[in-house]
Amino acid sequence: MTTTTKRSIQSNPISNGLRSLVYLLNGRWHKPAMQIFMVVIAFHLLEHLVQAYQLWGLGWPRPKCLGLLGLGFPWLMKSEWLHYGHALFMLLGFAVFRPSFVGRARLWWDIGFGLQFYHHFEHALLLGQAIIHENLFDSPVPISIGQIWFPRLELHLFYNFMILVPMLIAMYYHRFPPYQSKNV
Repeated sequence: MTTTTKRSIQSNPISNGLRSLVYLLNGRWHKPAMQIFMVVIAFHLLEHLVQAYQLWGLGWPRPKCLGLLGLGFPWLMKSEWLHYGHALFMLLGFAVFRPSFVGRARLWWDIGFGLQFYHHFEHALLLGQAIIHENLFDSPVPISIGQIWFPRLELHLFYNFMILVPMLIAMYYHRFPPYQSKNV
């Protein structure tokens, strides 16, 4: 890399701004930023739990199981943009907060990150089908890979729990790092 190229990369205001933001989110703003991130994730999971309750507890037909948000805004819950936006939000959150996690916390954070990457891929696949109006496998609605075998409601509830578990373990180790003996 030439000196001119290095200088142009270092002086790029957008990349400098992003680096500064990541630094703040992993430094001074880390605790409130992580709290906001987790509140958004908790509300998303709550929506999936409400959908499951509407289906299995109340016996509603699947198309009517739209969660709390869907009761007021049914068109929003049927939008692939909303689901993709949340998947992207989570993926970016994993990437942005990654520098703060070290040791065992990093291992578990990376496991959650990998699972979220696949979850994001599934939502990108659904969004792509909705945009081009061409569904995979001649399905009448957009379909993800996992939906070949499992219904969408159950599949996304499963995905969210599979991502949440390593995320919570990572946050536990982040908050309470294991004691490292000096004699080891």
